Amino acid sequence: MLNYLFNYLQRIHFPGAGLFSYVSFRAIFALVVSIVVSIWFGKWFIRLLKRRNISETQRDERLDPFGVGKVGVPTMGGVIIIAAILIPCLLIGKLENVYMQLMIITTVILGALGFADDYIKTFRKNKDGLNGWVKIFGQVVLGLIVGLTLRYSPQVVINETVETKIENNTEIVVKSPDVKSTRTTIPFFKNHNLNYADLFAWLGDPLKYKAGWIFFVILTVLVVTAVSNGSNLNDGMDGMAAGNSAVIGGTLGALAYVSSNVVLTEYFNLMYIPGSQELVIFSLAFVGALIGFLWYNSYPAEIFMGDTGSLTIGGLIAVLALCIHKELLLPILCGIFLIESLSVILQRFWYKRGKSRGLHSRLWKRTPIHDHYRTSMAQVLKTDPTSTVRFRGNDSRLLFETKITFRFWIISIGLAAFTILTLKIR
Repeated sequence: MLNYLFNYLQRIHFPGAGLFSYVSFRAIFALVVSIVVSIWFGKWFIRLLKRRNISETQRDERLDPFGVGKVGVPTMGGVIIIAAILIPCLLIGKLENVYMQLMIITTVILGALGFADDYIKTFRKNKDGLNGWVKIFGQVVLGLIVGLTLRYSPQVVINETVETKIENNTEIVVKSPDVKSTRTTIPFFKNHNLNYADLFAWLGDPLKYKAGWIFFVILTVLVVTAVSNGSNLNDGMDGMAAGNSAVIGGTLGALAYVSSNVVLTEYFNLMYIPGSQELVIFSLAFVGALIGFLWYNSYPAEIFMGDTGSLTIGGLIAVLALCIHKELLLPILCGIFLIESLSVILQRFWYKRGKSRGLHSRLWKRTPIHDHYRTSMAQVLKTDPTSTVRFRGNDSRLLFETKITFRFWIISIGLAAFTILTLKIR
């Protein structure tokens, strides 16, 4: 909304109004506003939840080797994150931009899905929450909305090549025609691009392009579901998911800025994506919301984000990467989410394999993997006296959760740096 006001002020030559036309100014403004909203609204929201004794039963029952009590800590903190994202985006963003619209829709849909899950856990005292298939269905529907919008919206185009030339002391930008394309950025390859349609070249023209778009829509559904669930699994320690996601969001914001800048796209030999500058605004609002949330969620947490937050931030990361054609970088950038998800999948497979042989066998003491490092064998045997663990570790070296959280943050920062480096590694 402020964007339209400043456009009017600029037309009447109001001093300083031109600042709002700069993406960098609007992005930093969005960052500041989101931090302020998150801290200010968070304080009020936590007081409200405490007055009504709203906390998550499941979280209160978790084993805690260090005796740090978390009983009575409010949940549903994702509401704070969502509010701190939406308010600056609605105020500062260009709402007619299709990318901004997709990010807002993603926030609302996954926020509602996560809120329903937290509501069932909190108010109906059902620790299982929303049926897993309902969650998957909601994520699939969102994936279809995103994939089909990117396929059919006339605003969603790319320029495959961009070149700047100097003629008569004037810089001229030469771009290839706007096209709808299934191209995406792929790391470690010289031209940085992979066209999904080329995977179906054996079908011939024009069927390979139709098949490429079908593949892209299916991939969109899978990416949204996988990253959203990975983020959900990563939420288990104070500040863990918020910190990791802030690093990932900041990296995607930098990649969005590169994708929307003709000079940088030429330098990195990447596709230029018109309109993607609004994703820079959203990314910094996203990062600011998470930083502000850490004001209350850092150890010892005054509030947990719940599924309202964890499902939402994972889905936003996925959709943001898809909009800037960087989804194939997610296995590197979201390596923490990938490891957490794989640890759960492998643990279940190993346990079922052992159970079929009459054994209670585990790979790790607990999963997701971050819980393994703070869980003792005594705790495992307390709940399952016949259990054996393949990778037991040393019980005398159990880690306090703040150390685990900080180490995961450090790994995320390293993965983020390596993700950016892949743009130059060919």
